[in-house]
Amino acid sequence: MTMAFVPPARHLLRAKDLADARYFEPLDVDDLARAAGLSRAHFSREFRRAFGESPHAYLLTRRLERAAALLRATDRSVADICFSVGLQSIGSFTTSFTRTFGSSPTAYRARFPPPADYALVPACVVRFYGRPQRSTFREDNGSRRD
Repeated sequence: MTMAFVPPARHLLRAKDLADARYFEPLDVDDLARAAGLSRAHFSREFRRAFGESPHAYLLTRRLERAAALLRATDRSVADICFSVGLQSIGSFTTSFTRTFGSSPTAYRARFPPPADYALVPACVVRFYGRPQRSTFREDNGSRRD
């Protein structure tokens, strides 16, 4: 049985998809190269040629974009967001974020309304979850006594 030839771009897309899907894990260039089935050096050259940036820069960009979304939409701490997007150092996160977005994570967040201002809960949901969850009526629990 012979294996069909798969162009290198397919391998590169597999690595790019891995970075997109699992950016929050401790991935590095070696992991992406392994997913592409290429040596680290060859993978880095081919990735840069195909996508215009290094694999490390692409992965960092994914992480920073996700961090920016979390800063806009949640009230989680900057440290929590840093670690949840797969970064290990708050200092390097702040430096990279500031370089990419032009302001620190805290200043970036301050430019947007707090999540509570636009995360309104519909009244029907409030009523449903505000009702008692445990019933004391015999007919509600399925056992019936006559």
